[in-house]
Amino acid sequence: MMFCLAIHFLLLVSSCSAANSNLFREYIGAESDSVKLSDVPINPKVEVHFILAFAIDYTPDNHPSPTNGKFNVFWETNHLGPSEIASIKAKNSNVKVAVSLGGDSVVNDSNKVYFSPKSIHSWVQNAVSSLTSMIHHYNLDGIDIDYEHFRSEDHEKTFVECIGQLITILKKRRTIKFASIAPYEDDGPVERHYLALWKKYGHVIDYVNFQFYAYDKLSVSQFIHHFNHQQASSYAGSQLLASFISKGNLGLPPNDGFFEACKELKRHGKLGGISVWCADESKAFGFRYEKTSQALLAT
Repeated sequence: MMFCLAIHFLLLVSSCSAANSNLFREYIGAESDSVKLSDVPINPKVEVHFILAFAIDYTPDNHPSPTNGKFNVFWETNHLGPSEIASIKAKNSNVKVAVSLGGDSVVNDSNKVYFSPKSIHSWVQNAVSSLTSMIHHYNLDGIDIDYEHFRSEDHEKTFVECIGQLITILKKRRTIKFASIAPYEDDGPVERHYLALWKKYGHVIDYVNFQFYAYDKLSVSQFIHHFNHQQASSYAGSQLLASFISKGNLGLPPNDGFFEACKELKRHGKLGGISVWCADESKAFGFRYEKTSQALLAT
């Protein structure tokens, strides 16, 4: 009884005007060259976004270096090319496909992806040009921002303006239909950069794919506490998605209370959707957590 009351209190403390959504989002292509869009179950009653991971403004070779906003494809394209994207969208009117920019590393874990602009103007100009070509070639609908490494604290304003202007221009030109960000709480540069971006350009950001799996192991009540904090304070007014990682034991795992927490959030009208990292890992589990996620969102 006390546990239920504690969860109820945690849900009530949020003051934002959030609402439930049937949006399901999943990253794909970062870790496997065999996973297909058609492998992932698609519930017709759910809006599904596949997010290609990643496009990076680095050279695509064994010695990657920054290219100042000239983005290249770094996801596995074996089954994630233009024809496969066109096919899945033609067969499922509820499916959209986006591309995530940045990520943690390129080629291998020893090569971190740093946000490395030479100037705001040149980076934005290059990013708009390279991404427009990529979006048209792959028939994409949106972009996701997932830069996680910054060389200098001085980059905060530059990051805000580069990303904010990029999204604004792509939306104004109707090159993309939506944009999202994928922050996490680190009491450091990632948190500060994304909070500053949200404060100035939140009006052009549609979804927050918050990485709740970046926390250490959480209980249901702890997960709800963090969700409420991000929704009511850090990213107030956002469409905030609950998230889990398919493989591993971080955050609130899907087999250890995640769906219980989502049901509680949904009962209180706060579940902005579910985001998953990632289809490449989920394939080994037969996508059972994707099926559960979409069934929950569809009801």
